[in-house]
Amino acid sequence: MGFGTLSCQLLLAAATTSAKWIVPGARWRATDGTLVNAHAGGITVDQDTGKFFWFGEYKTQGQEEGGGISVYSSDDLATWEPHGLALEPIEGHPHIAPEDIIQRPKVVYSDGTGQYHMWWHADNSTYGELLQGLAVSDNITGPYTFVDATAPLGNWSQDFGLFVDQKDGRAYSLYSNGDRKEGRDVYITSFNENITALDEVVHRFDKYDLEAPTIVQTDKSYFALMSHKTGYRPNNVVAFRADALSGPWSQPFIIAPLNTRTFNSQSGFNLRINGTKKTTYLYLGDQWDSISLWESRYIWLPLEVDEENKSISLQWYDVYDLDIKTGQVTPINGTTYYSKDATTTGAAYHQEATFASHGTIATGIYGNDSKLTFSGIEGTGKPQWVSFYYQNTDDMGFGDQPGGSPDRIGGSWQLRRIASVVVNNRTEELQTLYQRDTHKGIILSTPLMLDLDEGNENTISIGGLSNGQDVKGADIDRIVVYPPEE
Repeated sequence: MGFGTLSCQLLLAAATTSAKWIVPGARWRATDGTLVNAHAGGITVDQDTGKFFWFGEYKTQGQEEGGGISVYSSDDLATWEPHGLALEPIEGHPHIAPEDIIQRPKVVYSDGTGQYHMWWHADNSTYGELLQGLAVSDNITGPYTFVDATAPLGNWSQDFGLFVDQKDGRAYSLYSNGDRKEGRDVYITSFNENITALDEVVHRFDKYDLEAPTIVQTDKSYFALMSHKTGYRPNNVVAFRADALSGPWSQPFIIAPLNTRTFNSQSGFNLRINGTKKTTYLYLGDQWDSISLWESRYIWLPLEVDEENKSISLQWYDVYDLDIKTGQVTPINGTTYYSKDATTTGAAYHQEATFASHGTIATGIYGNDSKLTFSGIEGTGKPQWVSFYYQNTDDMGFGDQPGGSPDRIGGSWQLRRIASVVVNNRTEELQTLYQRDTHKGIILSTPLMLDLDEGNENTISIGGLSNGQDVKGADIDRIVVYPPEE
């Protein structure tokens, strides 16, 4: 099979189980009920079974680096079974100790060695080493045994990606070479035949100062996606296009609507699924939460390719069904309820907003007393996804903390506001709704799974929080209630 398998293996027919829904930005739960904990990772398809295996950074509350690499498996890209840690930290180890950086893992099968090879960005806690780590295993789920951590062809390596060309099966390492003035480049470098070391630099994106590289390969083009360097703050992910990996590459262009900051996500990995009816390209991004990295979410969305205009763009869906056999993406339709029809209490009120639905948005949602309540909500008696469309104007940061908008001199970026959501006045079942920063005049959505009673007499109340200090929720434009997943 040539040099190995990774994203190109998705060209093979995948498992035939019925597709489940994908909900970007939701709390994704594994088959054991725990949160899926596989950040900044990649997906490999097992060449024998066709199963998808997702490897990612394992982060826990209070220890958000050095947690090792977790692995999950799935037949449909929506239902994930946990298999524990594929790479476990080792106390006192020079490169994979609990205090070390073990980031952005990717796994590829090497025909030459007959093993699975895991590569990642290996570093110390101060990001002073900038290496690439290698571990191997006979089994795709591990455990993986550490082999080495090296500087790629003597260079620095920070954010790491891995791409396998579907034309010849050759594997490539993708990496930025750090934030120092001497660096700020992104490299495409080929692996040797056994995927045990790097071979030669194929292309260097010179001084664009980008990171998190990943490549989408179509029948005609290569698109290289990368994010700007803003830490855990989201930004406008850009793409370059070329006919060959060696270039020449186009100027970068933005892949999502301006000021959505790529729907509050960072590029991480891409999947190509050649279905029987459609070839689908998926963007697998991370929605980071810098306050609680372990609570960071996943933004997986279809990419639309326009070969005629040599462009690629990201398409938003609250909830969608991906049939991995046919490759078809089907948006799920829900029922919309507008804030103009909802009731305000306390200091909450309706305000004119030219960018909002019906020219009105609900604001002043603050603490326990100022709320917005939607009534007459149709429910089924089963758990249902509800998307909350909101604007976070950035002028309050998080709660009462100082700093304010990042658009100000000396301003800070808090990444989220938090609202409370109560169904049918059942305060004992209160849920918290994270509302990442948007931009003034930009409305985005965030989902919750809610238990609505059967019938059309449900209420959904959105308030702030009061946990020693009043916390302000974002402005609400509308909610969309989706049918239960069958």
